[in-house]
Amino acid sequence: MRIRFIWPGKTKDEHLRALVAEYLKRLQRFVRSEVVETREGANIERESQRILDAIPANSLLLLLDVKGREWTSHELAAAVRSWENDAVKEVAIVIGGQDGFNSAVADRAQQRWCLSRLTFTHEMARVLVVEQIYRAYTITRGLPYQK
Repeated sequence: MRIRFIWPGKTKDEHLRALVAEYLKRLQRFVRSEVVETREGANIERESQRILDAIPANSLLLLLDVKGREWTSHELAAAVRSWENDAVKEVAIVIGGQDGFNSAVADRAQQRWCLSRLTFTHEMARVLVVEQIYRAYTITRGLPYQK
């Protein structure tokens, strides 16, 4: 399986960028993964189209969405286990831009994930998403990180 994290724009804060890189490095132990940073758009339509263009056709799309489901770390781990058991080849995890995403992106999503009812910067959300996917893998493998 491959996990592709997709978001518009580069992570500008060097400390947050380093954290994303660290968790991606740790995640490589369990699954192939990569970050795709699309160009930020002048408007939500253009930005959303670039996100859609970055999603491979057969990917399961997990969209970060305030209307999505709030998972515990163990529930997310169960979802990861389910993707593996269902032989999902690729999961695209999408974080929209500062203005969100259009209905075409929302309609393409098979699953929606609400990271928290709290509000985070988009750059902070990137770190949290990659860390939580790493945490999910440690849970599924029975490793001590999650304790």
